[in-house]
Amino acid sequence: MNAFAKRLFDIVSSAVVLIMIIPLLLIVMVWIKLDSKGPVFFLQQRAGLGGQPFRIFKFRTMVHRAPDQIDQHNEQVVSAGRDPRITRAGRIIRATSLDELPQLINILIGHMSVVGPRPVLMEQKEMVPPGYMKRFDVRPGLTGLAQVRGRRSLGWLRQLAFDAEYVEKRSFFYDLGIIFTTVKVVLTGSGIYGGEGLNWRGYRDSLDGRAPQDKDVEEAMK
Repeated sequence: MNAFAKRLFDIVSSAVVLIMIIPLLLIVMVWIKLDSKGPVFFLQQRAGLGGQPFRIFKFRTMVHRAPDQIDQHNEQVVSAGRDPRITRAGRIIRATSLDELPQLINILIGHMSVVGPRPVLMEQKEMVPPGYMKRFDVRPGLTGLAQVRGRRSLGWLRQLAFDAEYVEKRSFFYDLGIIFTTVKVVLTGSGIYGGEGLNWRGYRDSLDGRAPQDKDVEEAMK
């Protein structure tokens, strides 16, 4: 799929879906507002095309804290249990992936694509080995290869491997296959949470001061 065709598909599909789900969006917005104090949306800086920062839109699922009050380097991993940071509504919204729907706005604007590597935190960008920086050669996606292969349950390094694989194999029909598989993944609710030892912070700590290397990903894929 060339860049023009992919962008056209992104614009048309995101606009159509946004129009279709307006009632659902309004219901979720009211639900969040009634359930806990704070804004309906959570805006956070992520690394986009070329690794450049942009603001991602999500429905808020956690107790309200300003983004600059969250230390991403030391923040505890969100767990599948009764994490006190997640609101009552947030538990269901996260489990059904409804929190991701506002990213259709990011797609319409041009920050994101329907399919691509998931947008990472700017802090996570520091933990990408050189050979896997190619994940930033394309717009980040609402869904992607890593999302249909296991999402957060994969662990940080395996996610990077699948991100790089997507960049190398991407095509129109490849994207369609990922979109259809995403429906199944969302309906089953698989891979929403990762374990303590699987995240990027755990990888960072294991480096013990050295720079990320390609061989780390290769070892994780064995």
